Amino acid sequence: MAIIFSKVGIIGGGISGLAAAKQLSKHNPMVFEATDSIGGVWKHCTFRTTKLQTPRCDYQFSDYPWPQTDDNSSFPSYSEILDYLDSYAKHFDLFKFINFNSKVTEIKFVGDHETMAYQSLMSGKPMWEVAVYNTNSDTIQWYAFEFIVVCTGKYGDIPIIPKFPMKKGPEVFKGKVMHSQDYSKLNTQESTQLLKGKKVVVVGYKKSAIDLAVECAEANQEEEGKACTMVVRTLHWTVPHYSIWGLPFYLFYSTRFSQFFHQRPNQGIFRDLLCSLISPMRKTTSKMIESYLLWKLPLIKYGLKPEHPFEEDYASCQMAILPEKFFPEVEKGKINFKKTSNWWFWEGGVEFDDNTKLDADLVILATGYDGKKKLKDILPEPFKSFLQFPSGMLPLYRGTIHPLIPNMAFIGYVESVSNLHTSEIRCKWLANLVDDKFELPSTEKMLEQITTEMEIMKKSTRFYKRTCISTYSINHTDEICQEMGWNSWRKKNWLAEAFSPYNSQDYEHDI
Repeated sequence: MAIIFSKVGIIGGGISGLAAAKQLSKHNPMVFEATDSIGGVWKHCTFRTTKLQTPRCDYQFSDYPWPQTDDNSSFPSYSEILDYLDSYAKHFDLFKFINFNSKVTEIKFVGDHETMAYQSLMSGKPMWEVAVYNTNSDTIQWYAFEFIVVCTGKYGDIPIIPKFPMKKGPEVFKGKVMHSQDYSKLNTQESTQLLKGKKVVVVGYKKSAIDLAVECAEANQEEEGKACTMVVRTLHWTVPHYSIWGLPFYLFYSTRFSQFFHQRPNQGIFRDLLCSLISPMRKTTSKMIESYLLWKLPLIKYGLKPEHPFEEDYASCQMAILPEKFFPEVEKGKINFKKTSNWWFWEGGVEFDDNTKLDADLVILATGYDGKKKLKDILPEPFKSFLQFPSGMLPLYRGTIHPLIPNMAFIGYVESVSNLHTSEIRCKWLANLVDDKFELPSTEKMLEQITTEMEIMKKSTRFYKRTCISTYSINHTDEICQEMGWNSWRKKNWLAEAFSPYNSQDYEHDI
């Protein structure tokens, strides 16, 4: 088959892929989605009880608000989010760009190997060739692009499976082992049937594991129903809602005033000194939130109080919103906990490093996904090796551009309180970049910025092997606005600027 040439290719039809298609629509991008539907992680990695971790008012595109609802602070279900994304794609006529059942299997660099420098999108020269496997026709078609936007995301597709010593892995277990990704493919009847009357072990203590434990408890409400046991290696702070001692949660971390107390890139010597002087105030804020959570939730009773400060979970985007039924089911004895450093399988279940054993019929691994491997599987050398960094974080300028990978952007690899807003503002920045409305800094300057942001993460939390900007998100977006030539202060008056939260609606267009 002949190679099909186009200016812009977008890999992935999730939230980031849709945002990229919308912002780059003037270039008629070709979007390749491996499955038969949009939605990404919301379509393929959710359970029947999965809800958004962010209030709906903070999780919407800047130019497409949610339909009117009685409770704008509620947490939408995954099905509501899918309906919203479908409505967004139809409203902006994005489906015409999307090629479904089209899996990218290989990418080749065909640009200038001598310079490997960023090249103007409008140069008319292809930089990348992409092999796309159509799962319907069982054929491979090659495409050539001047610019590629990778929106495959950090979650889904490649599950992380723990490694075990010889003869201590799943092969010795007589029951069933599955990853949460496989569980998410089941419908309500299938998942209930799988869990009902079974001794279930859920490995993990993040959002997916917590949701799984609740679904397991709900499936075992009858007298003969079995309790679910969560195997917990690392405890994290969980919150029941976005209110602390009667105050809205955004006051603590999501305003200019509250983020003033946290370190940020490019802050200068004076702010370095100031942040050191006011660090007790940051610790006081964290302690205040912890005291509320310990009062509100039975964390100490069940040995679920983390040893690290709340702020470290927030700074690494690992704070989870608890389902309403979680602790009621714990109190009823339907959910138990086993804290351990190491565990492995035996024929009847799982065994721990304290020499105790737990009987099990089913073990579900809520152990996350390997988003970096997804990227490395399709990128050619030497570019895939550029994604390796000692810190474990992806080295991306503005969370989007790798300084050594020309004419390619990565959207969806930076986390914050609202990942939708984080992705959309980067797509706006990217659209301005490819239209030559501003130029990137030198490679050295970009690498310096990346290193600075990584150092901030290391200073903020022990869980730094992920790119999270939650404690300086406003400043981060300020810098993006300044590069686009936008005004970075978006509120109507100084009082709102200091004490109101920022969300996507503040960045619909330049002001």
